[in-house]
Amino acid sequence: MALTERLAAQRATAGLDQAHPNVVFSLLPWVLADLGSDALQVFYTGAAILADRYEKLGLHRLLPTDRVWVGVRSTRAGVFGGFHHAGQGYRHLQMGAVVTRYGRLDQAVAAPELVALDLLRAYAHDCLHYGSYREYRLRHGELVRTRYGINSRGEDGRTYSAPDPAGSISTRNLGVVMEGATDREASAIARQAAQRAGVTEPDGVDRFAFRDVTGRLTDADLARLPLHQAPAEQRTAGRRDFLASLGSYTRGVNNRYSVFLAEVGGSEVDELHTVIVSSMISGRLAPLSAWLDQRHGPRTFAVLFRAASYRGPEPDA
Repeated sequence: MALTERLAAQRATAGLDQAHPNVVFSLLPWVLADLGSDALQVFYTGAAILADRYEKLGLHRLLPTDRVWVGVRSTRAGVFGGFHHAGQGYRHLQMGAVVTRYGRLDQAVAAPELVALDLLRAYAHDCLHYGSYREYRLRHGELVRTRYGINSRGEDGRTYSAPDPAGSISTRNLGVVMEGATDREASAIARQAAQRAGVTEPDGVDRFAFRDVTGRLTDADLARLPLHQAPAEQRTAGRRDFLASLGSYTRGVNNRYSVFLAEVGGSEVDELHTVIVSSMISGRLAPLSAWLDQRHGPRTFAVLFRAASYRGPEPDA
């Protein structure tokens, strides 16, 4: 009962976000209503695609939209919101998401349809975080997530797989694999929604965001983005920091995951990706392990992912 009570108390604090003291938040349905009919069509076209796709993957309960808090206005000049704004995302203990709308938060919305697409991508992304299998334990009086999707954490707190070496073009880290799989689904949903709703690619800086949201960012695009955010003491959370974060996420998560899928999946990239996402939702490693073993030999999952430092059971144990 103590564990259940602690989880319930944590969940009740989801809206009390302290990471953005200068930002005013609203709930996702209210933000969408303010964007206008064209933007609403974009989001709800994507929401229908999302519901159908996730149902087929085994996810039957989506993140409630009233558990998504959206930063809509900032008292600081130049603050730039969107999927890659710092200090936001899904809060697994609180089972809610804290995001910001795309664009300058000290100005009125300039691109409603792109804002809707960005919110759709964030929502699709966080629905998978919300719906992925998880287990919690009380350890020394603290709540600890010991299982998440296809990943485990041992008694000493170490995760199943080690971090990727700096500069890696692929990944053998389950955290990166699951994040990459999650965003691959989210960007595919946003891409289909943009196509069905007739949203065309914008000009200028918004082009980078549109291509990122829809999973079409190219190596040439990445080469034009800032490589690093400004030093912490000089960071403004402005457009440049946003674009640097966008590039870093693409290189460190999405591109690594794509290379991993090609290396391990070969001509069956889409099938491997689908098995990964389904296993994340169910928490059952057996289908993924069987898929890998049939193609690469016994115990491929452990060979690929298990760190030498991990002390704990296999995720299905």
